[in-house]
This record gives sequence, C-alpha cells and structure tokens, in this order.
Amino acid sequence: MPITCKRRVETHDDESNSEGTFTSFVYKAQWFVLAQTDGEEITAPVVSEWSADCALASLSIERVAFDSPDGNCQGFARKRQIAINPVAQLPHKTLFHEAAHVVLGHTAEGNFDDTETTPRNLREVEAEAVALLCCESLGLEGANYCRGYIQNWLYQGNGYNAEAIPEKSAQKILRAADQILRAGRPTIAQEEVEA
Repeated sequence: MPITCKRRVETHDDESNSEGTFTSFVYKAQWFVLAQTDGEEITAPVVSEWSADCALASLSIERVAFDSPDGNCQGFARKRQIAINPVAQLPHKTLFHEAAHVVLGHTAEGNFDDTETTPRNLREVEAEAVALLCCESLGLEGANYCRGYIQNWLYQGNGYNAEAIPEKSAQKILRAADQILRAGRPTIAQEEVEA
C-alpha cells in the first residue's frame, strides 16, 4: 500500500531547513490492487416471482384503506394492518417499509411514541433498511430514496446521534427482510405453511 511520508531536508545553512515528501510502500495483509479484481462479468441471479398479496397473507398482515389526512404520508402501519397512499411515489417501497414496521414489532410497541424500547428514529431506519434490501433483492426502483431516508433519520441533528446502524438493529433488519422476501415467494410460502 503506498503511503506518503514527510522528510525534513536539512541543508548546511541554518535558515534553509525545509520539508519534503516521499512515497513509501507498506505491506498490508488485507490490501489488494484493482488488477486482482478482474474476472468474468458477474450475472445477477434471476429472482423468482414475488407477490405482495402472498407475502401479506403469509405474514398475517392486512392491507386496509388509506385514511390519513396527511397528504405527504406515503403509508402507515397499525397493529397488523398497513395502508398505502393511493398516490404514493413508490407503492412497492412503501409496502416493504410498512410491512417491516409490523414484522419488526414496531406496531406492537405502541403508536410510534418515543418509548424506552426503540426510539422513533431507529424504528424508521430499521423499516427503511428493510425496504432497501427488499427493493435491491427484487431489482425494483427505490434504493436511492431508501438511502436518503436512512441518512436523514441517522443524521445527528435529528436527535438520534448515531454514525451507523447498531449491530442489534442490523440483525433485526436482515431477519425481517428475509421474512418478507420469503413470504412473498409463492412456492416457499406454501412449503412453509405445509411444514
């Protein structure tokens, strides 16, 4: 790995001491060069079909009519029910987000008031991270919006004061995304019901 070092250049004149730089190379065990990453192009695996209705039925989540007076609200989750705004920008992303609130147990914690269990900021980060994973796994649009939403809720000025998603939350996010994706695949959902 190349590193730049400073070197003091001393001359015979007492007044003309100066600093110079030079490049040195240091061995790092986990370092590799771009040339070592060349290879055949990777083809993305084909994702089997996924059904929102199948996922909601498998997860015992009911879709209800959107009745929020807030036009900016994309959707909401209450207990084991979710609603998606009919004019939501990305309804599939909103569905993943709201279903994640239910699967993660956020709706069982109350009406999204700040509690000792999970702060609202972290609930939003967890649910949107699940939506991000689901969108990316299924090749659906919305990942860029998810990233911005997550960054906004992690922003220190927003009250959460976190630089990254906590390990415990990351585990919950991965587990919830897996549950939602598996529940929406008709063949996997049917096998799990029969087992």
